[in-house]
Amino acid sequence: MIRRYGEAIRPGQRYRRRAGVYAVCLRDGRVLTTLQEAPTPEIQLPGGGIDAGEHPVAALHREVMEETGWHIAIGPRLGTFRRFVFMPEYDKWAEKVCMIHLARPTLHIGPPTEAGHHALWLPIADALEALASDGDREMLKLAIRR
Repeated sequence: MIRRYGEAIRPGQRYRRRAGVYAVCLRDGRVLTTLQEAPTPEIQLPGGGIDAGEHPVAALHREVMEETGWHIAIGPRLGTFRRFVFMPEYDKWAEKVCMIHLARPTLHIGPPTEAGHHALWLPIADALEALASDGDREMLKLAIRR
């Protein structure tokens, strides 16, 4: 069974499963996060949905680059969790299955290429308070215990 974080499942609401992959990128006591401006500004772990036919590793490299401008070396999977949310950018209700990997930032290429995203290096303690998702915070805690 995959642990659920966030909002309760709404009875009668139909959810579409959306698999995604995300990274906890640590360096020098800081964690690489992304500030997503819209629809509601929030700080997140970098990553996102896996497109049809895309391998999860390729998706993680692509998403981290789009949202932060960094290349990464992907390490072990820390865990997986689910969230049941409305995704206004897609106008749909989703069961997000979030696979989280430990990763190491290797090369900064430039600013994020995805509109409305900004890379933020936060001290771990600040990130534990700022991350919008309970699941993201739990995965960061797992990473720092390693």
